[in-house]
Amino acid sequence: MSGVFIKVIALGQTYFAVKTRQQELQELYHLLNEDERRLFIRGDIKQKNMLLFAAAQTAGISTQREYAVFQDYGYIGLYGGETAKIIAARKGLPSGAEILDHMGSEELAANLFRITQTEAKIKRDDVKTPADANATHKQVGESVRKTIKELGGTMPENLPTPDKSVKELESETRKQINGADGTAD
Repeated sequence: MSGVFIKVIALGQTYFAVKTRQQELQELYHLLNEDERRLFIRGDIKQKNMLLFAAAQTAGISTQREYAVFQDYGYIGLYGGETAKIIAARKGLPSGAEILDHMGSEELAANLFRITQTEAKIKRDDVKTPADANATHKQVGESVRKTIKELGGTMPENLPTPDKSVKELESETRKQINGADGTAD
């Protein structure tokens, strides 16, 4: 057998393994309660935000301040003009709180879609400047918002803020796993 043929077979096997795992995860997702869904999506967002950060860097965004501005453009698009600071204030969050930790699964999913599509569009369109990256992020946020509206969904700013943050849920989960006294069961 040729090396190319073996690589094609290996790629095919990998593809079907990944697709099988995706199907399993989709089936399991429907069994999760709201808090478990939040934890699942928030974990996904953490990973996807790293890819978005890398894409933003290729577009010339190099400082934390520039990245914060870039993130605000995505929020402005998705939240009808609201920046992260405005979202945090509306949710009644303390200074420095991570707004993504204070979202329900539906709101997190809208943000995950915004993040993944912005990263893909920056790459696809070969965006090279911070101004273009900001405009792209805002445009994608607006498109996600428009889709939510067309589907008759609730705008993200009108979704309820959960009582517990993702960090609190993670802490509770760790305690359940380790037992109340902090030792493993």
